Amino acid sequence: MSQDLGLFYGIGVGPGDPELLTLKAYQMIAQCDVVAFLVNDQGESQSKHIARQAMGNSKPDQVQLPIPMPMSKDRRLANVAYDDAALKISEYLSHGNSVGFLCEGDPLFYGSFIYLLDRLSKDFTCEVIPGISSVHAASAQLKTPLVQQSESLAVLSGRVTDAQTLQALENFESIVLLKAGERRQDLMRLIREANREKDAQYIEYISRANEKIIPFTDLQDTPGPYFSLFFVTRNG
Repeated sequence: MSQDLGLFYGIGVGPGDPELLTLKAYQMIAQCDVVAFLVNDQGESQSKHIARQAMGNSKPDQVQLPIPMPMSKDRRLANVAYDDAALKISEYLSHGNSVGFLCEGDPLFYGSFIYLLDRLSKDFTCEVIPGISSVHAASAQLKTPLVQQSESLAVLSGRVTDAQTLQALENFESIVLLKAGERRQDLMRLIREANREKDAQYIEYISRANEKIIPFTDLQDTPGPYFSLFFVTRNG
């Protein structure tokens, strides 16, 4: 790869609290020639909002590159958006500009950066700056250890099958069920089926101003927000 090409950085900005942004991430956001971030249909960006302080202290000529991402379950639409984003980013990289892509949580933990890394890593040098994941932020907010001594941990997306979820609940001391959102009712049912109600805690909008920690017994059998998870652990 030519030394004249720019570097592409996946920058983890953490779960939501701007103060949980690492020092390295803060410095890189301020130094990059271009900062890219996903935006929804209204032009809003969670990752940009989290990194707003760092971007406010950036170089005067820094370019902001919003990447529209359709809020749809159709992966074909998402793939088209990532293809288009990769082309735009590659143009900047080809001209020697450094590009930082902001990613909520950690870039390689269910991160949108993964799809750009797959498209750009063959032609450009890519670096990753890790961020605090929602799993570790939830553990801290709940003041509950993830695992200790010989315990095991399973992390599942709320989108996996009921059978996979139930198997994890029955075989692991600690389970984190991410992206509870639309499947919150189903996950509650599975937690009850596995007799893990007493082990379960629920949290949404971790580390943000609208964060809520709701005891399982007080949780309504209704869908929840996208930014939510179940924390199930037998330790302690």
